[in-house]
Amino acid sequence: MPAKHYDFKNDTRYLELLSQTFPTVAEASTEIINLQAILNLPKGTEHFVADIHGEHEAFLHILKNASGNIKRKVNELFGSTLRESEKRDLCTLIYYPEEKLELIKQTETDMNDWYHITIHQLVRVCREVSSKYTRSKVHKALPPEFSYIIQELLHERTDDIDKTDYVSAILDTIISTGRADDFISAISVVIQRLIIDKLHILGDIYDRGPGAHLIMDTLVPYHRWDIQWGNHDILWMGAAAGNDACICNILRIALRYANMKTIEDGYGINLVPLASFAMEVYADDPCTEFQPKILGEDLLSDKVKQLYARMHKAISVIQFKLEAQLYLRHQLWKMEDRCVLSHIDYEKGTFTQDGKTYQMTSCTFPTIDPKAPNALTDDERELMAGLHNSFIICEKLHKHIRKILQHGCMYAVYNHNLLFHASVPLNEDGTMKNVEIAPGKTFSGKDLMHNIGMIVRTAFQSDSDEYDKAYATDYFLYLWCGPDSPLFDKSKMATFERYFIREKETHVEEKGNFFKLRNDEKIADMILDAFDVKGANRHIINGHVPVHVAKGESPLRANGKLMVIDGGFSEPYHKETGIAGYTLVYHSRGFELVQHEPFNSTADAIKRGIDIKSTTQIVEMSQRRMRVADTDKGRDIRKQIADLEELLYAYRHGIIKENERKK
Repeated sequence: MPAKHYDFKNDTRYLELLSQTFPTVAEASTEIINLQAILNLPKGTEHFVADIHGEHEAFLHILKNASGNIKRKVNELFGSTLRESEKRDLCTLIYYPEEKLELIKQTETDMNDWYHITIHQLVRVCREVSSKYTRSKVHKALPPEFSYIIQELLHERTDDIDKTDYVSAILDTIISTGRADDFISAISVVIQRLIIDKLHILGDIYDRGPGAHLIMDTLVPYHRWDIQWGNHDILWMGAAAGNDACICNILRIALRYANMKTIEDGYGINLVPLASFAMEVYADDPCTEFQPKILGEDLLSDKVKQLYARMHKAISVIQFKLEAQLYLRHQLWKMEDRCVLSHIDYEKGTFTQDGKTYQMTSCTFPTIDPKAPNALTDDERELMAGLHNSFIICEKLHKHIRKILQHGCMYAVYNHNLLFHASVPLNEDGTMKNVEIAPGKTFSGKDLMHNIGMIVRTAFQSDSDEYDKAYATDYFLYLWCGPDSPLFDKSKMATFERYFIREKETHVEEKGNFFKLRNDEKIADMILDAFDVKGANRHIINGHVPVHVAKGESPLRANGKLMVIDGGFSEPYHKETGIAGYTLVYHSRGFELVQHEPFNSTADAIKRGIDIKSTTQIVEMSQRRMRVADTDKGRDIRKQIADLEELLYAYRHGIIKENERKK
């Protein structure tokens, strides 16, 4: 094989920098050996989830049990050597170590014996889930206080006669020093961490569920994750940026479902001024259309429900006004027809749309001037100023939004898969649709997604041009409900009509061409080509539209090229979809789609060992086990190896001199 020759005209400076990290032939060679070895490890397991909608308990449990993967590992390891109840208890201990330990101590008579047996079992599970990683990667995942001990236990076995006493002494000392509980908690967290190598969230952490803030608290320190922004995430990002129409939408949705936990408990937004305003202005209004839809058990008194209904109507009317102001300000959006308050005949109580007039269910609007229906009253303006300030100064909210910005974008391409939340705007013939997102700025496909992401980030950059930042802040509303928004892609958002018009024809939100054409494999291939997604087994993975499993719908479209994994985490969707969410698992042997049934509660999972019942469907299996070499990381590693080989050549031919490290 002929020797390689390199042209160093443009590379010397880079190689000089690289030599600072690997200053000798020996160190560069060692790194090449290490990287070549890594290429031959099995690929890490990726988990895909979509449309969590604030359902934190179900999401956190799926994160802890790795979509049933931990249970599968326990079954494979222990088979018939443990009873089903013992395997169930071991799994629950891994998911919720601290809580489960408290329960075990109430019934276990010999804790020392239990500790010995259980720690051995946990070490076996940890050894299994860490087997596909380098020792260095495993070491980085270990908690500092137990790092050395866990490493010793992972790499020593009790069946080695020479090491039996050594391992036993380690366990005896852990127990005798009173650290067994802490050790069990630590190794359980390590198992949870190693079994999911990368978490992909395909949008909508936020919405009507009670714990979006708790989900974000979990993700902030999580080891590897990304998010493709969803329409509800964009709504909260807009609110944090100061878009008052987005703030109103958030409050309206929360009041509609009588779930204020994320807003009040999570972010400390003060809603007393809104309650006071609503009680005064709508005191004599039954607000029939705005009665809350209660999730779960109905624990609200009639008095509280009525308060919520009045607050709901108050913020909705303000929302319609503020939205109209933005539509009129930005005629580029072509949404003036959604200035709904201008289409009302306040004397007759009718609403006109597309040349047809409808009788409204009610027409009581004490804060609307028919001559200037989109103008806020002084009291509404004062109320919104307070709410605006609450969202702008909320430190915790902004910490969470910064994380969503750091880990997210409109789309991602990862290991031959194109990830986005909802759609890619298309023309009727399936070609990419050109969308004007700002004056004189028209894009389609990949460029559209990228430039929308740039606009979103502009709203949060302190050094942005004042006009650009103001437009970016306004643009969040278009992303939420604009016809050509990749996060919405419908003809309209019929919020007003659903409240006030009985005729169902007015409630129709016609879906864009992407949703009409997404079953066509040729369309899927065209989109994948447009986003430069390579590989024989490439896919589009997204969510946004719940899959109606109960009606026979499949999450697999376009001959398997498109996977829609919104199975309805949110409780209101359970009856509609027939299930309670999907997770997609992509491991070294291929894709598995996990279909989940409703999650009872964390308390049931801990006390009774009740896990989420899940059904696994094999989507696509590889003919051979995939390695790191087959992934994006493998491509990057090969580039690193090539650079290091070039550095070796430079050392050996005197182009760059070695520099021994000082000892």
